[in-house]
This record gives sequence, structure tokens and C-alpha cells, in this order.
Amino acid sequence: MSRPDYIPSLDGLRGVAALLVVQAHIGLVFPSTAQHLMTMGSEAVGLFFALSGFLMAHLYGSRPVTRESVLDFLVSRFARIYPVYLAAVLLVAMLSAIQGLNFVQPITGGMDFMRHVFLLGSSGVFWSIPPEIQFYLLFPVLWLCLARPDRYGGLIAGFAVAVVVDGLLGLPGPGILLVSKLPYFLFGALAGKMHSYWDRWTPSALTGIFTLVLLAVFFTYRHVLANFSPEFWGLQSALAAAVIVALVARQAPIASHILAAAPVRFLGAISFSLYLFHVPIMFLVHRAFETLMPEPALIAAALFVAVGGAWFLHETVEVPSRRLLVTFWQHHRWRLVSLEAPAARIEQAILDLQETEKRLLSGAPSATIEEAGRKVIRDDGDGKLRA
Repeated sequence: MSRPDYIPSLDGLRGVAALLVVQAHIGLVFPSTAQHLMTMGSEAVGLFFALSGFLMAHLYGSRPVTRESVLDFLVSRFARIYPVYLAAVLLVAMLSAIQGLNFVQPITGGMDFMRHVFLLGSSGVFWSIPPEIQFYLLFPVLWLCLARPDRYGGLIAGFAVAVVVDGLLGLPGPGILLVSKLPYFLFGALAGKMHSYWDRWTPSALTGIFTLVLLAVFFTYRHVLANFSPEFWGLQSALAAAVIVALVARQAPIASHILAAAPVRFLGAISFSLYLFHVPIMFLVHRAFETLMPEPALIAAALFVAVGGAWFLHETVEVPSRRLLVTFWQHHRWRLVSLEAPAARIEQAILDLQETEKRLLSGAPSATIEEAGRKVIRDDGDGKLRA
């Protein structure tokens, strides 16, 4: 957690959003409780999208765009998302296939299962994963715009037009296509790019209070203000989500003390596993203990087990699979690039070796021979470093 680009408050924000998604789905598992809940799941997912755009721009936006860096990015993102997502799909498919279990968000039939495997499914929370992956595929183009805005003005204008068209058409959500969620990612990415320019601004405690108030309004305004439209997905909510992420990233006093607290950051660390697995875990707890305890106690137990199960899956599936895939890629990537070393570099290495051999045979002074040897070794080491 000591990385220079790590922002603890954003982990906490992710944890809050994940917890609100869980809260929004309590009514699915416990229908009699649904009428008493004020759900904010859409707001939480919209915040996730803006946060994803922010982090991609913050972590990668200033780096050079090369073939190797883009491939590293894509492999890293795939390893972060897909293995644990696939594990969740398999679990839901198995629960859906059990006769009489009546799982609440089923994947029905082989075709539906394959749709989810190939990131085209929309059962339960899985609907949000395809837009996320689609954004990752689009991000290298956005990366070019962030790294060289003076050179790719046409692409920037194209993104601006896409946002305007999205706003005019009022494209619906949720849905598995990126186009209807694009403003969340783009506004978040813009906030991520601007973050580095705000280093001289030291936010005050008043900024921290404002951040928390804005966050509370973002999650509750549709329920508190009856005159507002019940629809959430739109340019105004995308912009609000990006502003909230940008303010949280500044780690203002008071707000950072709450969002960067260890328990909240813990929820942020396990948030993806919690997001994917909370419904099946709570459902199984409900089915196993529904006759043994009153519903309020059962809900508390289901939430506790969901968090514990998410932590276990984070540690045993999410993190190891990501490390395995990234390590595998790095190993084969270095081998591939070293095999594709330019012929001129190989030829130069051969000439250096021949020159060293001539010096040895001619009885050159030891200092000269050692210098030649160091030159060969240094060239070879640099070659490996650059590969």
C-alpha cells in the first residue's frame, strides 16, 4: 500500500460503493424486507464506472503509449477482472442448475452460460462487467489522447461528440454496451488526468465536509427529493460521480479520515469479490438458516458471511489468479521480446565479442581487456533491461 500512486481514500470509496450494492440486493434474498429498504445500487455502480476511468487515467495516462505498455495494460486488466468473474459465473450456473433451489438471479441454459463466459451476459451484477471490459479495450485510444492531446485533437473531439450524442439520446442503463455508460468512464478519466495538476492545492477540512455531503446527496437525492426524476443514468449523474471521485482523491481532512480508515479500506480491497459473490452467498445463508433464526438476525448473519466469503475468495481466487496470469505474461513477454531483438543489436554484440577475442589473443594490457569485457557485459545487460 506504499505505492506512490496509491490513494487510500479511493479504496474506501470503492468499499462504500460495494457495501451499498450489497445493501441494494438484500431485498432480492429477503423479499419481505425489500419494502423497508432505500436502495442505491445504481448510484454505486455509476460511481464504480467513474472510479475506473479515474484510476486508468491516473495510473497510465502520463506513461508512453507503446505496443508493450498497451499489452501489459490489457493483460493486467484481464487478469484483474476475468478469473474471479468466471469463478462467480460458474458458481451461479451451478446454483441455477439445482432443481428446487430457485436461485434468485439464475443463469439458465447452456446458451445463457456461454453468453456470460464471453462477457455478453447480464444476469444480476454481471451486467456491469462487459462495459468495464469494453472500456479497457477502448482505453488505449483514450490513452493516446491523454498522453498527446496536442496530436490527437480529432480523437478528443470524437469522444466529446459521443458524450453529447449520449446525452441527447438519453441512452438507457443498465445495459451491457459501453456506449450508454461512456460518459461515466470519460468524465472519470478526465478527472484522473487533472489530478496531477492539483498537487499545489491543499484541501481544507471544509473541503472534506463538502465531499462527504456531496457523496451523501449523490446517493440519496432520488429518494429524498420527490420532484427529481427517478431515472439515474445520465450526463448529470456521470459528471457528479466524476467530481466526487476527484474530490475524494484529494484526501481532504475529515473525508480522508473516514474513507481511508482501515475497515473501509478493507471493504475496498475485497470489493470486487464482494460485488460478484454477495448474492449467492447471502442466498445460501438464507436457505440454510431461514428456519433457525428471525429475519433481522438472519440478514445480519448473511451480511457477515458475505463479507467473510468475499475476503476468502479475494485471497484464494482473485489475488492468486491475477498474480499467476501476470507472472506468466511477464515471463513469456520478456522471452518474446528478446527473441525479436533487432538484427543490428545482435550483430553489434557479435562484433564486440570478436574484438574482445582479438585483444586476448594479441596480449593486450589487462586493463584494456577488462574494459572490453565490461563493455560486452554491459551491452548484454542493457539489452535484457530494454527487452
